Amino acid sequence: MNRIVSTDVLVIGGGSAGFAAAHAAASSGARVRLLEGTSKIGGVMAFCPGMPWGGGFPVGRTIGGLFETLTERLRQMHPPMARIRPSMLENFGAEVIYDHEAAVFLMFQMLEDVGVELHLGAYAGAPVMEGQRLSAVECFDRSGPFTIKTGMVIDCSGDGDISAKAGVPYTLGDGRGNMMGVTLSFSMLNAPWDQVFSNDDPYFKDHAAAGIAAGRLHPDLAKIYLMPAFHPDTVFCNSVHIRGVNGTDPQQVARATQEGRRRCFALAQFLVDCVPGFSQARLSGLGPTVGVRETRRLEAMHRIGSQELSLATKFSDGIVCCDNPIDDVMRGDSAMTHDAAVAQGDYYTIPFRSLVPQQVENLMFAGRLVCADPAAFASVRGMPQCMAMGEAVGVAAVMALDDGLSVQSLEPSRVVHALVARGLKGIGSQSLMEQPLAEI
Repeated sequence: MNRIVSTDVLVIGGGSAGFAAAHAAASSGARVRLLEGTSKIGGVMAFCPGMPWGGGFPVGRTIGGLFETLTERLRQMHPPMARIRPSMLENFGAEVIYDHEAAVFLMFQMLEDVGVELHLGAYAGAPVMEGQRLSAVECFDRSGPFTIKTGMVIDCSGDGDISAKAGVPYTLGDGRGNMMGVTLSFSMLNAPWDQVFSNDDPYFKDHAAAGIAAGRLHPDLAKIYLMPAFHPDTVFCNSVHIRGVNGTDPQQVARATQEGRRRCFALAQFLVDCVPGFSQARLSGLGPTVGVRETRRLEAMHRIGSQELSLATKFSDGIVCCDNPIDDVMRGDSAMTHDAAVAQGDYYTIPFRSLVPQQVENLMFAGRLVCADPAAFASVRGMPQCMAMGEAVGVAAVMALDDGLSVQSLEPSRVVHALVARGLKGIGSQSLMEQPLAEI
């Protein structure tokens, strides 16, 4: 039997963008349902436990909004469950490191506090179209099929299935089908930081070369990405990247996950045997599945170009600041880049129009579905930026519903002003440089 429920705003996907979209819409007065296919929200946080939030402090200043609220609430716990520190990666600024379980718990609590109805272990199957509007979405969970009637849909799924089925054009990966490598991460417990990080090479390239030469490590592990995790003497390892995986294909993802497990266990044993500081360490916190960086990029009213980033473009409808480098991970080959996207000390903004399709009247998207060229996408995709994108479309969805407008007719400046009122920094007439530097 097909169940039928209704809502004002349906958010598909519970990652950082979906969390923020649902929270922003509900706190703006809408009835909101959030559909998430797994058993927990968090997205990359759930798939890569311990992954730092990088990009939240362009030129050392906070982007504000829900990202800042979440960070500060974690920092104010007793004991504190988050801290801000400089990134160990090239061309990245400050990042937030946090206790994974505390962060997920707090995100669930924040959604509950504003009345978001959660559907976990639930999937969006097909849109129900009435002309250029989505009147409902057909879904299913372990109890069977159900339909959600909705006034507005926000696609934060990462893959953009519903948007694509609703007729929104897209490119897959870089337009030639090449997508960034997927990642499986883990942590090593009981690894004293003073020993592990006494090496002056932050990427452990000499150790990696020795491991590859001995046949113990995969050739793509030319750099070993290790960083101090939140808890003392715990090391977060974000090194196992697998290329040539189509993240929209569940079977390819499943095969990549098992291949990732093999490489993670091999790397963990190599660290114990060969890298100072790991002799008494053990693997923990292996991700349940690979984290996918890139699949579909939807077409929108504006496509962000890499040249706009290099010019430090601050759009009139900019909804979040960013200075992330071009963090490109193995799209077509084994190359890993962290090339600067903007001159040091400057930043650009991400325009609201890059989250609005050209035709479907009650659909917006956020997170890694943002409309950008391949190089620009490699910069704009940071978790704090995705969270701010979600907050922007959540606010915009309620505005459009309240005024009976299509999302294309909504005046972007109204969205920007509302976000400024919610504490987003460096957008509208504000300058990010007027704020104090982040406390690190």
